[in-house]
Amino acid sequence: MAYWASVFVLAALWPGALSVTRYSIAEEMERGSVVANLAADLGLELGGLAQREVKLDIFTNKKYLDFNKKTGELYIVERIDREYLCPAKPTSCFLKLDFIIETPLRIFNIELGITDINDNAPHFRRDRVELDVSESATPGERFSLPNAVDPDVGINTIKTYRLSTSDHFTIEIQTGSDGTQYVDLVLTKSLDREEKAVHKLILTAVDGGVPVRSGTANIIVRVQDTNDNPPQFDKQTYTINMAENTPIGTLVVNLNATDLDEGSNSEIVYSFTLYTSEKTQDVFTLNPNTGEITVKGTIDYEDMKFYEMHIEAKDKGAHPLLGQCKIMVDVTDMNDNFPEITVQSVKNTVPENVPVGTVIALVGVSDRDTGDNGKINISIHEAMPFILNKSSDRPTHYNLIVSEPLDREKVPEYDITLIARDTGKPPLSDNETITVHLLDVNDNAPQFPQSFYTIRVMENNAPGSLLSSLTAFDPDLHENQYLVYFIIEKEIANTSMSMLFSINPENGNLYALKTFDYEIEKEFLFHIEARDSGSPPLSSNVTVHIIIVDQNDNAPVIVSPWRAHGSVVEEKIPRSTDKGSLVAKVIALDTDSVHNSRITYQFLQVTDASLFSLDQYNGEIRTMRMFSYKDSRHHRLVVVAKDNGEPALSATVTIKLLTVETDVKAYSDMTEMPLEYDIFSDINLYLVIGLASVSFLLLITILVTIVLKCQKAKPSKTAPPSRNSVISERNSTIVDSTLVSNDAYWYSLFLAETRKGKLVVRQPVPKGSRYIVSSIPRGTGLSETSDSAASTL
Repeated sequence: MAYWASVFVLAALWPGALSVTRYSIAEEMERGSVVANLAADLGLELGGLAQREVKLDIFTNKKYLDFNKKTGELYIVERIDREYLCPAKPTSCFLKLDFIIETPLRIFNIELGITDINDNAPHFRRDRVELDVSESATPGERFSLPNAVDPDVGINTIKTYRLSTSDHFTIEIQTGSDGTQYVDLVLTKSLDREEKAVHKLILTAVDGGVPVRSGTANIIVRVQDTNDNPPQFDKQTYTINMAENTPIGTLVVNLNATDLDEGSNSEIVYSFTLYTSEKTQDVFTLNPNTGEITVKGTIDYEDMKFYEMHIEAKDKGAHPLLGQCKIMVDVTDMNDNFPEITVQSVKNTVPENVPVGTVIALVGVSDRDTGDNGKINISIHEAMPFILNKSSDRPTHYNLIVSEPLDREKVPEYDITLIARDTGKPPLSDNETITVHLLDVNDNAPQFPQSFYTIRVMENNAPGSLLSSLTAFDPDLHENQYLVYFIIEKEIANTSMSMLFSINPENGNLYALKTFDYEIEKEFLFHIEARDSGSPPLSSNVTVHIIIVDQNDNAPVIVSPWRAHGSVVEEKIPRSTDKGSLVAKVIALDTDSVHNSRITYQFLQVTDASLFSLDQYNGEIRTMRMFSYKDSRHHRLVVVAKDNGEPALSATVTIKLLTVETDVKAYSDMTEMPLEYDIFSDINLYLVIGLASVSFLLLITILVTIVLKCQKAKPSKTAPPSRNSVISERNSTIVDSTLVSNDAYWYSLFLAETRKGKLVVRQPVPKGSRYIVSSIPRGTGLSETSDSAASTL
């Protein structure tokens, strides 16, 4: 085994002297390496050492070395680090130990010198060094850097420093009095933080050992900003399109000015410059911190079509710098304005006969919008007799004219709604209503609700009583509507209508001026005229038919059997009369109407109810059985004739019957006698002469009446002839008359004439002994018969 140590043996042979054995080895030798043959160097025999106790005492806390008794060698048991063993970095480093041999005791002092090898690289206490350098620093300015350390010594320690490549920095190395090297960082070129804010450098420390070892440190140079850059906008001019009526709060633009500086030098405040009008600032707002421009007012294209804003961005440096830009906002028109209708020279009242083509109003339309949003179509809301004509010289003006004839009575006023609608999307519209009142013109004649009035008037009416109200209607207004009523004059039987009737000229109430009697006058026919107060006046008339309604005001008159007033009729009949023989016939007449004159007969008193019967409809009294010797010769019959009115009126007749034994010819044997019996008697001659005279007088009266009517002015509507005249003519007709001497013959004649369709009535003659019998065609009615029967010859 080779020896790595140099051996120095010093022996002190005098008493008390210490002997020191020195060796020198390199640090970091491998374990088991032999430092020296200590036994040989100390002159000790190996054989004697085996039986003796040997101890190696090292003055450290680690056992670096040990002694081999067999070989006498001192060897390494743990690596020796000179920098650890001698941290103070002396020029010489020794490891001291004692080699002790007992029995006898011997002590040997040994020093082991540790030589340095380049086993440690230089290193910096801080591997990251940060420097803040203002970008305004001038070239040549120096900045101290920390030194590197190397535990090695001698040539193995730090030899030099090196700096990574940089355009702005270099290093200078200075050596102190103790040989320590110091490094300064030197600025060689001006810095620009905006160009490069951080410079990263590497400082390398290199030792002189073999092989060369080095250590590095990161040098971070942070360039401190100075306010040398103004804020910059992305653009100098921003052009933005915005629709009008954009909602408040809408973002217009987010300005982003940049400042290459940092810190407060890069903090920017935005504001409007003096070149921005106050009106613009009323519409837009600017956030001074974020640069957001938003809408705060109403954007109206019709008010301003574009806005111009000048914005300033200023930093917060000690000496602030600023930048500017311009924002152009073009407003896009929206259909936000309703069309407007203006009406001029309007005629709110026109006469209803205004000519077609008359201008009612001048209409103008306008819209503040532009393009299609400002194009307007105008129309009338619904069909009316008016149209709009566009003006030839002014395209936005129209003439509202009458297109059809107007009639106030159909439509008294028109609410003409004009609708103007633009062509925008969505379209907007406006409307305007023009009210046109029509003035009345007297173009309508009064009209009665009916063309013919039938008025029923109860007879025996009070004079002055209201019959009816004949009110006409005139659709015109005011004086054209005020009506006056007249009765068109007409004479009936030489009596003027104004003597019979009266009408209120203001309200058309019709009154009766006299009391009417159905038995004398049954109806009237005349005309009433209604005339307005217009100019010229218009009128119309209506036909009025007055019908007199009958009242039951006439009691029946018993005409058969005839008797003087208050007297009793006496009749004789043979006792041999058969059952069912006609004893007498009671005939009563009633001058009332057919309904009221319908007569029924009944016994009021009868001597023997089992002997006589009375037909309630024809008044015939007949025997119910033959007379017996027990029956009385005198019989008293009281017959009442009652009409059909309400209340019913009646008349009575008392008939005294005397039964005789004389053979008297029965009534039934006389019924078939010829009607020409005793036809040429004197009485019949008088009757013929009377009839001829009456007929002649009637003919003369009719002719005179016709002549007078032809000479009289005729009304607009000729009234039909009165029924009274017709009735009087009918009543004046007497067809035939026959005179008989007693009741039996009269009844025989009555039956014969009845079979021929005639009604026979007998009336008293002045002498009272005979009867006038008048036969009248059936169907003329009892009321007519009464008139003719009242005529005597």
